Order: sequence, then structure tokens, then C-alpha cells
Amino acid sequence: MRSLRPWATRIARSSGEGVALLQEHRDSLIDELWLDHDLGGDDSILPVVTPLEEAAFNGRPFRIGTVYVHSANPIGAETVVRSLTRWNYQVRRVTL
Repeated sequence: MRSLRPWATRIARSSGEGVALLQEHRDSLIDELWLDHDLGGDDSILPVVTPLEEAAFNGRPFRIGTVYVHSANPIGAETVVRSLTRWNYQVRRVTL
């Protein structure tokens, strides 16, 4: 388990919870979105990345200040960075 920064306000522990949080905040500005590729078991962040990509494809991207990608899985993290950068989200790879 990773320690969280004190300004974190909402936490999703699964991709399903992450998608639900995105939809809940669809019309809000999300200042920071932190994504970890591997969520445990067979779950990954990719189901959360998909609606972000789809929204951008449809011309209505989520309003996100910066997406921070942190993961002990460098290949998975790079996949997320490339996917979201392609759709003009501001993305940073972070090592913790």
C-alpha cells in the first residue's frame, strides 16, 4: 500500500470505483488525478483510462489539471502516459 499525499480527497481502490468517481466528477475540474497501473489481482487502471480517451475522442475531454502516473510497473505506467498524452491530457510520470 502506498502512502497518500495529504491533499488527496477521493480514493478509488479498484478500476470500477475509479470509473464511478470519474463519472461523479464529470463536469467538475479535477485538479490532480493520480493513477497507479496495477490495482491488485487482475485489476489495472486501463478501464479508467478508457473513458478518459473516449471523452477526448468525442471532443469533450475531462477537465483535469495534471494526471500523475505512478506505478512499480514501468511498462504499464508508460502505456498510460502514452495513451493520455496522445489525447492532450497533461501527464507526468512520477516515481515514489
